[in-house]
Amino acid sequence: MNFKIASKAFGGLRPLSSKLSFQRSILSGLRSYSSGNVEKIAVRDALNQAMDEEMARDPKVFILGEEVAQYNGAYKVTRGLLDKYGPGRVYDTPITEMGFTGLAVGASLAGLRPILEFMTFNFSMQAIDQIVNSCAKAHYMSGGVASSSIVFRGPNSSAAGVGAQHSQDFSAWYGSVPGLKVVSIYDSEDAKGLLKASIRDNNPVVFLENELMYGTEFPVTPEMKDPDFVLPIGKAKVAREGKDITVATYSRSVGFALEAAERLEKEGIDVEVINIRSIRPLDMDTIIKSVKKTNHLITVDQGYPMYGVGSEISAMIMESEAFYYLDAPVFRITNADIPMAYAQNLEALTTPDTETVYREIKRILRK
Repeated sequence: MNFKIASKAFGGLRPLSSKLSFQRSILSGLRSYSSGNVEKIAVRDALNQAMDEEMARDPKVFILGEEVAQYNGAYKVTRGLLDKYGPGRVYDTPITEMGFTGLAVGASLAGLRPILEFMTFNFSMQAIDQIVNSCAKAHYMSGGVASSSIVFRGPNSSAAGVGAQHSQDFSAWYGSVPGLKVVSIYDSEDAKGLLKASIRDNNPVVFLENELMYGTEFPVTPEMKDPDFVLPIGKAKVAREGKDITVATYSRSVGFALEAAERLEKEGIDVEVINIRSIRPLDMDTIIKSVKKTNHLITVDQGYPMYGVGSEISAMIMESEAFYYLDAPVFRITNADIPMAYAQNLEALTTPDTETVYREIKRILRK
């Protein structure tokens, strides 16, 4: 159920330069989730470290995409890698997603490990045949002979003022495709550990980031300093333990859920927040275990209400033993079932936020 939009919904061309989008991401991502003398790292820098370490570790790893080399990436995620590794391993491409995606898929089938950056995952639609038919199906159709070790990465989902064609969430799109692994990150730990794991994986991985999180800083854990630090694909993280209700979510919405949980704690409501991390494979064991404890589940989705990640989680809960532990139906919070609005005031009504999560948890628990 799309509660936010049910009550409020009725009340562009591709840019020639990515500079404005990059500036927006800086301005919207200045929040820090740590304080004092705690060492911090921004999400974009954690991604950069992951690629740097894996390129140093494995000469088969290379990067390609629009503006990833001389411009250091549209969002500066590849900053400094051209200078360090040279034009033989960091390639600027023409503006033709179908072409350079096909090149990357072919290179992966030949034994290399490409990291392909889409300036936005909305542009991956230009290369959907290469990703879904040429790449995802290769291992199965070759009887296990061919494998495609490739990472498709870039910003996904809604940003700020970029309109309908730059704001879609592709978690459910790619999560429905056999042969692909799909990761959606929240913080710097996710960024570094899951990107390194994705680069090392022998399967194609769709690695979904969020433009509004690139500049956000999070604490550096001791484990993150290990050059072999990886997080397992297919394993969720309990970001906050609680006993009254489970919130299963991913990407930027993890922050909304944590902020809502902090507010609700002052009102005597104990919220458990699960950072899904991996869309496919999906760690239902962690979600089921949590639901059996809290007896309530709400999903917060970055995509549309129809056929989304939250819908899939809800269905799998209904088919599991967790169903018998529920004290209320599973509820979903999603984006509005409309193309993203361009006007800022309408954009705010289209996407869920902390207030949405806070309000719906109270409604479900009748508090």
